[in-house]
Amino acid sequence: MNLLNFMATSGTAASADQTPAGGGWLGMLTMLIPLALMVLVFWFLIIRPEKKRSRELQNMLDNLQVADEVVTNGGIIGLVISVQKDTVLIETGSDRTKIRVLKSAIAKCNTTHDDVAAVSKPKKDIK
Repeated sequence: MNLLNFMATSGTAASADQTPAGGGWLGMLTMLIPLALMVLVFWFLIIRPEKKRSRELQNMLDNLQVADEVVTNGGIIGLVISVQKDTVLIETGSDRTKIRVLKSAIAKCNTTHDDVAAVSKPKKDIK
């Protein structure tokens, strides 16, 4: 048993004495480069697309108009009757039921506006 303890402690002592020379800045740089690359990958794959989706949703909510067809987060489809600061009154179904919902509860607007289509599609030059 004493021989095993001696071999175990002598092996760790020998490896502790063998530190790489000049491992200061170079060693730190080799550890920081993969970390920086991981941060960039997360930025381009997760954070940037989520900010873009959030910006598009906020733009859609700001540009809601009367007679737009909207879908709520709960799946209710209806036409916008009026738009207030934080709420929207929508009319659903053929029995003309009116529901007041928060703007934040609107998931999608199914109506395309002419000004939005003109911005996304460039006009062709006619000569």
